[in-house]
Amino acid sequence: LGKKIAAARHKDVRVSTTDVDARVMKMPDGGFRPAYNVQLACDVESRAIIGVDVIQAGVDAGQAEPMRRQVEQRMGTGIREHLYDGGFVRLADIECAAAEGVEVYAPPKPPRNKTRRSSGVVPRLYDSPAVAQWRQRMASAEGQAIYRRRASSCETINGELRTYRGLNRFLVRGLAKVRCVTLWSALAYNLVHFGRMLIN
Repeated sequence: LGKKIAAARHKDVRVSTTDVDARVMKMPDGGFRPAYNVQLACDVESRAIIGVDVIQAGVDAGQAEPMRRQVEQRMGTGIREHLYDGGFVRLADIECAAAEGVEVYAPPKPPRNKTRRSSGVVPRLYDSPAVAQWRQRMASAEGQAIYRRRASSCETINGELRTYRGLNRFLVRGLAKVRCVTLWSALAYNLVHFGRMLIN
């Protein structure tokens, strides 16, 4: 192990010549390319984008809590229910949300060993009360029905931003500029989405 660490330290540092802020991430087509991870939050009732962030990490785990904080600060009030994809799940975030009265709706990760535990919604022996309640919530028909609302809101917004707002490929370089383009795209989406209300 020591030799591997020493060898890794002596390797040449690899930096993108086109964008030093970008990080190599796995793409939906299975390939790996320099990219940014765009995070969005929306209201499932109105389908308004209410939270935006751009990060350099290729994984979403641990990003749900910062986004919730951003939305609560922007809205000036706490939220009661938080729906997010399974890739964002981190047990510490679920416990933190429960302590503040927020119910999380996110699919648990499937168990690695299905002979010991048949499903991710089955509580574990070492689960905290908040995590056990979350698993039971997601096992219920009501919890699954609430979570399905995410597909008809957030996923359609993601698709529209990629297809019509150009967020499938950034033409600028640097984290600050990419975040600016993302914010403008979110604002444009909201203006088009609520255009009739703003005119009347």
